[in-house]
Amino acid sequence: MNEYKLKYGCNPDQSPARIFMRNNQDLPLEILNGRPGYINFLDALNSWQLVKELRKNLNLPAAASFKHVSPAGAALGLPLNDNERKLFFVDEKLNINDSLLACAYARARGTDRLSSFGDWIALSDKCDKITAEYIRREVSDGVIAPDYEPEALEILKSKRKGNYAVVKIDSNYEPDLLETRDVFGITFEQSRSTAPVCELGKFDSLVTVSQEMPESAKRDLILALITLKYTQSNSVCVTKNGQTLGVGAGQQSRLHCVKLACDKADLRILREHPKILDLEFDSKLGRPERDNAINVILTTNSGIISDSERKEWLANNSGASLGSDAFFPFADNIERAYLSGVKFIAQPGGSIRDDLVIKACDSHNISMVMTGKRLFHH
Repeated sequence: MNEYKLKYGCNPDQSPARIFMRNNQDLPLEILNGRPGYINFLDALNSWQLVKELRKNLNLPAAASFKHVSPAGAALGLPLNDNERKLFFVDEKLNINDSLLACAYARARGTDRLSSFGDWIALSDKCDKITAEYIRREVSDGVIAPDYEPEALEILKSKRKGNYAVVKIDSNYEPDLLETRDVFGITFEQSRSTAPVCELGKFDSLVTVSQEMPESAKRDLILALITLKYTQSNSVCVTKNGQTLGVGAGQQSRLHCVKLACDKADLRILREHPKILDLEFDSKLGRPERDNAINVILTTNSGIISDSERKEWLANNSGASLGSDAFFPFADNIERAYLSGVKFIAQPGGSIRDDLVIKACDSHNISMVMTGKRLFHH
């Protein structure tokens, strides 16, 4: 199949619409169930590149939760502890730690569950039964993976009254080095961004007084940078323990990118507070309703967590990593990041105010590396 006809494009009035291969070769994917749309495929192809690159660089199963062509969350396959199981609404009967791929998706979706409502899922490895069971319980539009176990495929086909979109992609597919797109009748052409973001162990040339850079921070910075490579710019990503905590995407101001990512990271950390984990909900209340309720509690003066408790909890959860897809033009970005416990930063550098940014890092004992590689994505 070298062409797949879509119901419509971005909007219902944009018809006809299709995806196809210009060279008349077969599409490197199969639609196993449902009828994915135009935006679904944009999410699918961007998210697949993200998890494939994470898998290649960090040698762990990876998953991403995409909405409107940017990741709401991305994560590596690391086992969940008891608090994380509660945090991510993992059914007690589901042996999720028997599947690191399922753990990866639970952690990716857990970054920003409010934004992940109705997401597109990308999985780096063959989807197994446990992963499919976890996906079955969440509100989602579709999934892309290199393959599916027969039982997993049947579970996924049962979602959305049989209309859940399931896409299988050829994991060996590599596109041409030149890519094109049309905007207002004009064709743009550029080479694909193929240079590796970073390799583990190459964060050695720190520009700050603090030279601390443990292996876990290197891993988290790689996770942040690869996530940014497939996030609509401007963008900033906060990570910790092999998972994103907050993604600030598509902002015109870098300070707003940092603020958005850090605000999301704060909410994600506050969800782990015992008073939130111990909240009791009516068994009839669905996951989206519980997510909305928790968000209201954490963003209003609900009285469940006092201001002092909030500040103390956040202060005790430092050590996060932050990546930026372009340089910081002012030191105020660092000041905001510091308030959310950021300890490690990777950014391209190249601003005329790099010295002021470095000075701000030094004042807060933050370790920063300049990669020399910008990661804009549009």
